[in-house]
Amino acid sequence: MDGGGVDSLNMPNLFLTGATGYIGGTVLTRLLDHHLQRTFSITLLVRSFEKAALLNRTFGQKYNLRAIVGSNSDLELLRELAANADVVFACADADDLAAAKAILGGMRDRYSKTGVASTLIHTSGTGVLSDNANGMRSTSTIYSDLNISQLETLSPDQPHRNVDLALVEADSHGYVKTYIILPSTIYGFASGPLVEQGIQNYRSQQIPTLVDVGLQRNQGGMVGQGKNQWGNVHIDDVADLYIHIFDLSMKASAPPEFAHGRAGFYFAENGEHRLYSVGEEISRVLSSMGKGSPTPTTFNDQETRLYFPDGTSLGSNSRCRAERGYKIGWRPSRKTQNMLDSIQAEVEVSLP
Repeated sequence: MDGGGVDSLNMPNLFLTGATGYIGGTVLTRLLDHHLQRTFSITLLVRSFEKAALLNRTFGQKYNLRAIVGSNSDLELLRELAANADVVFACADADDLAAAKAILGGMRDRYSKTGVASTLIHTSGTGVLSDNANGMRSTSTIYSDLNISQLETLSPDQPHRNVDLALVEADSHGYVKTYIILPSTIYGFASGPLVEQGIQNYRSQQIPTLVDVGLQRNQGGMVGQGKNQWGNVHIDDVADLYIHIFDLSMKASAPPEFAHGRAGFYFAENGEHRLYSVGEEISRVLSSMGKGSPTPTTFNDQETRLYFPDGTSLGSNSRCRAERGYKIGWRPSRKTQNMLDSIQAEVEVSLP
């Protein structure tokens, strides 16, 4: 360990899944740069042999980091690694119930030996709020993460909801403290040493998908009339929320709104947009390059089947307010205009 002076056997152990991904890699970058980094160890589960070797070689000794080859499908390994962790960051898959149960099983095993509840910071998403607007309407329903009774009206069949509910149930038994982060539309390029080493995916999903589709059809597009609304948040602001929750979880005192379990839901948003505005900005950028008109057009049925064969939530509403995050001191800095301004660079890196 760089600097020495710390007994690695007594270090709190952090376990993180999704370290090569957009969110997980950005969270890991924050942990490597954390002011208390020398006081904890980090274990990663990585699918790629090559990336695991690169992580260990580049960051292992300096940061007391260990990358192990495996995936969410390796349930016994997940359980074992979670059982050895004081804090788990689950950033790999918001919909993998089996993996979530394996992690919870490991944390229950740890509690049976230590009597101390571990911390689980889990990645969900505001897709849990989505409806079937198909781009034809907005909605007046706006969810607050301080309004737990409102959140509890969500159907168990909503995206991510079955995993979220399993975590809340586990927390109620006392062997784990669960903090569920629900990012809205994330934008911006991830940066840092993991990106520079080619280890981490540096791009989001929703906007790059719309950019790629726009390039294929030579025209920005939208589902229906694009009247539906989503929140948005920059990747760096999302990572700040993870670290803020992590920091508070290690303190003896915290704001009363710093809740876990039933009330431990944290939206990540700092503004919202109609999907039309995204299609319009993509169209403007493409038009400036001689591709199509500056006005977005609706994806027809054939295009929808071609570009979104597994369906898409890009026509749904997902409106929320990150009030709990603000109450505990999270301060995102980028707003909706920053999201729209980022589209130019997204188009440029997507060009063939």
